[in-house]
Amino acid sequence: MPGATAAALGQRIETARLSAGLTRRQLEKLSGVSYSTIRKVEGGDRSPGDGVLDALARALDRTPEDLLEGPGRTDSRVHRAIPELQRVIATYDLPEDGPVRPLPLLAADVGQAVEDRVQSQYARLAERMPPLLGELFRAVDQAQGVEREQAARLLALAIRSADATAYKYGYQDLSARLVELMRWAASIAANPALEAAAAYVRMETFFSAGQLAPGLRSLRAAVDRMPAPTTELLAAAAAALHMRAAVAAGRMRRPDEAREHLRDAEVLSRHVREGLYDGTAVGPDSLEIHRLSVAVELGEPRDLREAVDAAARWAPSRDLPAERRSHYYIDLGRAQMLLGRPQHAQESLLVARRIAPQHVREHGQVRTELATMVRLSRGRDEQLLQFARWARAV
Repeated sequence: MPGATAAALGQRIETARLSAGLTRRQLEKLSGVSYSTIRKVEGGDRSPGDGVLDALARALDRTPEDLLEGPGRTDSRVHRAIPELQRVIATYDLPEDGPVRPLPLLAADVGQAVEDRVQSQYARLAERMPPLLGELFRAVDQAQGVEREQAARLLALAIRSADATAYKYGYQDLSARLVELMRWAASIAANPALEAAAAYVRMETFFSAGQLAPGLRSLRAAVDRMPAPTTELLAAAAAALHMRAAVAAGRMRRPDEAREHLRDAEVLSRHVREGLYDGTAVGPDSLEIHRLSVAVELGEPRDLREAVDAAARWAPSRDLPAERRSHYYIDLGRAQMLLGRPQHAQESLLVARRIAPQHVREHGQVRTELATMVRLSRGRDEQLLQFARWARAV
């Protein structure tokens, strides 16, 4: 077992022990595993064999898989709806026969799906998307000319909403497939701004695979393909690409590149009113939220302090989508943790939870931060433990 895996496993075992309210001596008595072994395993200095892992799991009322793989998925209507979504997209180019409503009616349903996505209503999305996607696949298949382009645009936006659910709930292969289908639909729509939105979403695939360098190249290529920002929609599309590229460069610890992308996004955002453009929130407020994200990804103390100080003077407007506002407070919590302020971080995550509970509950970084807080508190903060259990972080 590689060292990094041993360290992560050790942290999960320690978090599970603390959440159960056990000391190492108590775990020794319950499991039969020696104190010194438990200390080495929790510290990441030793990889437990199968017998030790089984004994620790039994004593902690967990399964070995729970400890090896980390927190499981939350129970949700989403998981019951996923097979139908997979069935529908399998025949995207050979849609089943059925009715197709006029485009204005389809547009209204797609608009609601976009709203559900940005407000983090993932369970509702999961149930509503399969029939809507099936109808939109038929619309694209049957239409011609301008009507086909319009139907394809609606399809691309609907696929993006479906992808948000798949991505948030851990269906990475399905998410990657949906991203490719979004790109396919955007190409039919022959809409540069929509194709830029598809490139923006595609970065999720690179993030989840840890392929940041090719992901950043794909964003740069998408920027290069953009026509001049002669309209607000084109300026918003280009700004969104630069904001996402800034986050990617920040995660790669490339501060100069990250700040250059932020500057480019700022110039473009001056000509963009805050709002949704092809499903992406863009504007001055969204830019401020991305500044915080970049500071967290870079992890430089000076930038983090400046970002946290700025948060004392500015907060995202309630007019912004819930998902974007909650993401701001998640990143603020991450910044506060990096600065050694776990109590402030806990408060920020609680704000994020009030804004968009489904988003927070399924966010991997939230689970990581909560598990760290449990270890730092030695499992003595009952409110924190309840929060961590709700998010399946322990």
